[in-house]
Amino acid sequence: MSKIAAIMTDFVEDIEITSPKEALENAGNEVVVISDNGKDHVDGKQGSVFSIDQSIDNVDVSSFDALLIPGGFSPDQLRTDDRYVDFTKKFVESGKPVFAICHGPQIFIQAGVTKGRTMTGFTSVRPDLANAGANVKDEEVVIDDNLITSRTPDDLEAFNKEIVNALK
Repeated sequence: MSKIAAIMTDFVEDIEITSPKEALENAGNEVVVISDNGKDHVDGKQGSVFSIDQSIDNVDVSSFDALLIPGGFSPDQLRTDDRYVDFTKKFVESGKPVFAICHGPQIFIQAGVTKGRTMTGFTSVRPDLANAGANVKDEEVVIDDNLITSRTPDDLEAFNKEIVNALK
């Protein structure tokens, strides 16, 4: 069983956390939802309410086997907070699996981990990734060593399959 950190805040794209979380848990893994200290829930873009398991202030990369970054407006907010940026950077540099979908890869730009990496993201995010030195592809799922990225909720089936496989 692997323990996956899922970082998110308000306006996360609901299906981009519920679907991967379900796939990971059905495969016997644990998903820990991480957000700001003092919050007990995150409000999804589509109206879902997600319970917070741990505060970003109380987590360490060494406690987790993988990182999940769902999309929506959440990653754009997270990338303005050094705690999330540092956590993501340490994860990518650790070589542990990192999963990001839709707007999730935005945080990679702030973390300075895009140069020379191959990835994808939402249509509006792909030029930003390319400008930050990433090799960007328009494919449903892109795997580059420990990074697994996808574009939109339409790619969730392929994304979920690959993130579950990465933890076997």
